[in-house]
Amino acid sequence: MKNILIIVSALLFSSCMDMSTKQPQPYINYPAAYVVNGESSTLSVINLTTDEISATIPLTDGTVTHMEGMNMGKALSYPHHIYLNPSKTQISIAAPGMDLSEGHSGGMAGMSGKVAILDATTGLNIRIFNSIGMTHNAIYSPDGKEIWTSQMDEDGKVLIYDANTFALKNTVSVGMEPAEITFSSDGTVAFVANGASNTVSAINPDTKTLLQTINVGKNPVGAWVGTDGRMYVDNEDGQSVSIIDVETLKVVETVPLGFMPGFVAYHTATKEMWVTDPNAGKVHWWVKDNSGKMMYAGAFTTAAGAHAIAFKDMTAYVTNQETASVSVINVMQHKVVKTISVGKKPNGIVIKL
Repeated sequence: MKNILIIVSALLFSSCMDMSTKQPQPYINYPAAYVVNGESSTLSVINLTTDEISATIPLTDGTVTHMEGMNMGKALSYPHHIYLNPSKTQISIAAPGMDLSEGHSGGMAGMSGKVAILDATTGLNIRIFNSIGMTHNAIYSPDGKEIWTSQMDEDGKVLIYDANTFALKNTVSVGMEPAEITFSSDGTVAFVANGASNTVSAINPDTKTLLQTINVGKNPVGAWVGTDGRMYVDNEDGQSVSIIDVETLKVVETVPLGFMPGFVAYHTATKEMWVTDPNAGKVHWWVKDNSGKMMYAGAFTTAAGAHAIAFKDMTAYVTNQETASVSVINVMQHKVVKTISVGKKPNGIVIKL
């Protein structure tokens, strides 16, 4: 009788496990925007065919094994920016461990962050690893073989990890409190914004050597990529945008804003520079004139805490950190055509077509 009960219990347990492994999984095989919600510690997936939320994925630290179709474990502490690898199969997300929605100055010393690598189709954790110090973003190298992140303290460094083994391969010393790391559109130069040094470091991705240290405005956060051979640096405290020529590694223009920028994006077709104004809940835009200089053209309202911008052809998506939403914008009309509710304090956004 005892043996029979054991067999029956085992069968019931096996049946329950079968049910748990068959829980619905997101299957993201459609054009999608991935939005990181910093306070909610979730990833909102927007189906770009319908501009509707198709999945909400918990972002966890991987302390517990995957169960019942979810990433189990403790929530990542304030996940921030997000990138795709070149093959669009994996997502990298940096979690600095503190809320950066109101600016990036101070509070860095002694903190540590994490980097989460997720499957871009299912949203499941592939790997979570601790960063040396606080990190702002984690980005794949142009060949997809490395993951670059920053050591965001006074002894600023770029940390370069192997994208397959996740072992630390190289470090490159840069300025103080390095934030966003980006690559030029042709992949020939890596750029690091050093917030406390008011500089941008330009690095050779192949040799991992410093090419140039470029003076910019006060408290730069990121050198955002333009397809016009330029990088657009948002200087928070300087309230300006420094435009760097990738070939010469020199600042060719400084655009005064009159507000603290949240993010800068360049639209190839319209030759427009868009800058979010988080305090006013607006996006301002400039148009490149015949001489290549930026000429102010106007502004439109999105919502409080307007931050990251992602373009899909003639549609733009802007995360609004204070209203837990994403604005869908007609680029030609400079007009919000839809508002999508997401998690709390949405920050980074990336598009997969």
